[in-house]
Amino acid sequence: MLAVAVPTIRADLNLTTGTAAWVMSGYVLGYAGFTLLGGRAADLLGRRRMFLTWLGVFLVFSMLGGFATDGWTLVVARFVTGVAAAFMTPAAMSIITTSYPEGPQRDKALLIFAGVGAGGFSLGLVIGGLLTELGWRWVFFAPVFLAGALLLAALRLLPAEARPEPAPRGYDLPGAASAAAAMLLLAYGIVRLEHGGAGLGLTLGALAAGLALVAAFIVIERRATAPLVRLGIFRKTAMVRADLAALLFLGAFFGFQFIVTLYLQELRGWSSLQTAIALIVMGCDAVLAPVLTPRLVHRFGNSRVIFGGFLLAVVAYGLFLPVGRDWSYAAMFPGLLLSGIAFALAYGPLTIAATDSVAKEEQGLAGGLLYTFTQFGSAVGISAVTAVYGIAAAGADGSPGAVLDAYRTALVVPVVMVLLGAAVSALGLRGTRTADSRQKGAAPAARDEVSDGVPG
Repeated sequence: MLAVAVPTIRADLNLTTGTAAWVMSGYVLGYAGFTLLGGRAADLLGRRRMFLTWLGVFLVFSMLGGFATDGWTLVVARFVTGVAAAFMTPAAMSIITTSYPEGPQRDKALLIFAGVGAGGFSLGLVIGGLLTELGWRWVFFAPVFLAGALLLAALRLLPAEARPEPAPRGYDLPGAASAAAAMLLLAYGIVRLEHGGAGLGLTLGALAAGLALVAAFIVIERRATAPLVRLGIFRKTAMVRADLAALLFLGAFFGFQFIVTLYLQELRGWSSLQTAIALIVMGCDAVLAPVLTPRLVHRFGNSRVIFGGFLLAVVAYGLFLPVGRDWSYAAMFPGLLLSGIAFALAYGPLTIAATDSVAKEEQGLAGGLLYTFTQFGSAVGISAVTAVYGIAAAGADGSPGAVLDAYRTALVVPVVMVLLGAAVSALGLRGTRTADSRQKGAAPAARDEVSDGVPG
């Protein structure tokens, strides 16, 4: 939502290019760096408590961002709101998954939850553009009102939960510290990839240090009496496959959205409001995800719907590859519409696949893993298209035709990412066919135990 407001913020606060970049990156770093820890904290310290506490933190620091008078106050506000989201989002998801038994009821609840999130993803630029017309500070104040309403509703509607017993073997503080540091460094390195060769040593150093801390984290978890993350959870192939597919899907979506926004605003000269109105069709997923997707999942199974979403995304992004300087909106419309429908098909079912068959006491962890992968995916997608665009434009003469060619080259990145995601999700179809064949040959009592559409 903030992306379209950054130019206005930069001009109003006289920010340098570097500070403006940190305003964008701060949230991603906070979110990606602490989501794993946030998910596990929900399991260990109480889901309702974590959700309410960090929703309050989100509200306060969103307000701080709205009142900021300098760049670094804005960066701090963005970082802390990212950390708050890292704790409250897995908590919210695990509240849902632990409130319903595994099956159709939980799937429907997750699809509605994912539909709301999908609407935020796809309509973020649209809402941001509209709010920026009122003044960039409303991009921060609007979430304050929304968070306040959610906080009041949650206090009334979420049932009280028993106070979690203190961990009998203590908490894995070394694991928590190494996990957070590793995720922060990796996220920082990925965000810096868009700078290309500038400061390459710092980028590679951050990535290397992050990987080293991941290795240290694994060693710590193997030796810990009460590990933060039970490493055996990664043996759940359906969960890992869903997390990887989500990384690729979100990376492609945000990379595509970013390039299309640049094309409309920088090459075509459209205003933020015009761009917002043009992209509003991508928000069709906010309507389709809670209405159409549950029916498709019930009819065809989770894995098939995910795979269909990836194939539709390939078509959507592929339609934009020959984009021209004078394309009418009618020429853009099919690709934009299909990208929104693809999001509706894939995102919700991926949340189901990422949490199915995970024990109740690890639902927060499963949600944390999913959102860690999606945040890294969005960072990878935007950094990759930016880097490819920079390389393609570096040897050009800066003419509109050369810039357009660079955009076309960058659009290959989301196409490749969804093709890879389709290949990953296709592995789940084999599990679905196996489950279907077992259902047909099993006794009626056994049939009820086989979950259609959940890949092995």
